[in-house]
Amino acid sequence: MASGQLSRAEALACSGCRHACHVMLYCDTSTQLFGRIPIRHIILMQMRFDGLLGFPGGLVNPSEETLEAGLSRELSEEVGVALPINVEDHVESCYAPATSSSSSASSSRRLITHFYVKKMEEEQIREVERAAASTATDHGQEVLGMVRVPLYAMKGGGGLASFLSHSFIGNARSQLVDSLSRLGLVSPAELQRALDKSLETHANAAEHLRAEAQRKRF
Repeated sequence: MASGQLSRAEALACSGCRHACHVMLYCDTSTQLFGRIPIRHIILMQMRFDGLLGFPGGLVNPSEETLEAGLSRELSEEVGVALPINVEDHVESCYAPATSSSSSASSSRRLITHFYVKKMEEEQIREVERAAASTATDHGQEVLGMVRVPLYAMKGGGGLASFLSHSFIGNARSQLVDSLSRLGLVSPAELQRALDKSLETHANAAEHLRAEAQRKRF
């Protein structure tokens, strides 16, 4: 088992740990961008209140509800639809990456993240998108909007490579990349090119930000 990963039983047996559940909702699609670039799959993520990209979900208390019931409750708040989540949708449980604010905290309060993947029909995905912007109680507050992951490549690095260069919360980027690979939603070669290009894009953006900060400094 990879470092930091836990079995479901081990995760639930962790006394005092906090738990958070998130899910990747996706579907197949035959639509094309500009009528010529296959979109292939629709994967939903969200722009969070802190400006980071992540998957829908949130904190769950296993002593009061099952992980799946808690995730369904979070989805009702964040996307406006209480989607049924099953144990079979569970992909992995692992410790969340330590941050500077949590590094000094007791290990008994470590956060364990549970990741799920649920395949849906395209109309169901579109309904989630509509509800997320119209009836979800967290819209405009904890969730600033739903976004689709572009799985295509465009000249200049647009598409998946550009998307991967953005900032993600916790394990979200690795969960996305692992899911793309495991489910075969993007070919290994395409994914590697996107990852390589995203590193280049991220480095260029960091350099521009440093130059801008230097120019604005009084």
